[in-house]
Amino acid sequence: MTYQLSHLDALEAEAIHVVREVVAEFERPALLFSGGKDSAVLLHVAVKACWPQALPFPVVHVDTGHNFAEVLEFRDRRVGELGVRLVVASVQQAIDRGEIADVPAGGSRNRLQTHSLLQAIEGHAFDAVFGGGRRDEEKARAKERIYSHRDEFGQWNPRGQRPELWSLYNGRHHKGEHFRIFPLSNWTELDVWQYIEREGLELPTIYFAHDREVFRRDGMLLATGPFTAPSPEAADETPFVARVRYRTVGDMTCTAAVASEASTVAEVIDETSTARVSERGATRSDDRTSEAAMEDRKREGYF
Repeated sequence: MTYQLSHLDALEAEAIHVVREVVAEFERPALLFSGGKDSAVLLHVAVKACWPQALPFPVVHVDTGHNFAEVLEFRDRRVGELGVRLVVASVQQAIDRGEIADVPAGGSRNRLQTHSLLQAIEGHAFDAVFGGGRRDEEKARAKERIYSHRDEFGQWNPRGQRPELWSLYNGRHHKGEHFRIFPLSNWTELDVWQYIEREGLELPTIYFAHDREVFRRDGMLLATGPFTAPSPEAADETPFVARVRYRTVGDMTCTAAVASEASTVAEVIDETSTARVSERGATRSDDRTSEAAMEDRKREGYF
């Protein structure tokens, strides 16, 4: 009798293999955890990979200071349930210390995350940092390998990617260098949601349809809030209440909602299966500029 793994089983097995390879090979790994769906799945897989041992590394959140309250609540509750150490790399604290300049009011702090992330990596001497990036998010991410080497400045060279034949990963590095590790590289957005359904994972409530006050800007639905507000000079930015959900979570100033009635995981799966634009392309204004812009950010040390 032969046993064939399902599609999700195969993806999970690959991700667990990657996590275990990193734990065995590196001295000081950490896991990036934003509270979003991909990082929630990654954290769940990491817990499975390390069971019955407790997670042997901390989770890191790069906090822009402009996060959704629902996501921060979920982050803190999930970390508390697992009893893992949370390292918060705060963009606001870096601004207060005068290390970086803040963006204009209403602007996105996404690019400022690079400084705080690299500072946390250097300060804690992390030599491997897990991330929930997937290759179907946008083209620049598709150029990255599962083991993504970063130099002593935290920078990425797409031409210096190492071969990964037969699931063999080369983690050799000099002191001060590190790797970004992407166990979910071969997953799609639909795979993530199907896995969430299968595993019964909890997510922040904003991933499901709810009523929220929003306004339109550049064809996107932005939530009104302490960091985002309609421009008084723009007649077409009048706030209104709509039934929406979020496909991805990030800085409130650049993360848009989508009109939706999907209030359950099964309904979200139905919506996702017919989507023709990636969640970042559809709802992240900072990713709409160009492939080159994202690649430039990654070269500087961005996720």
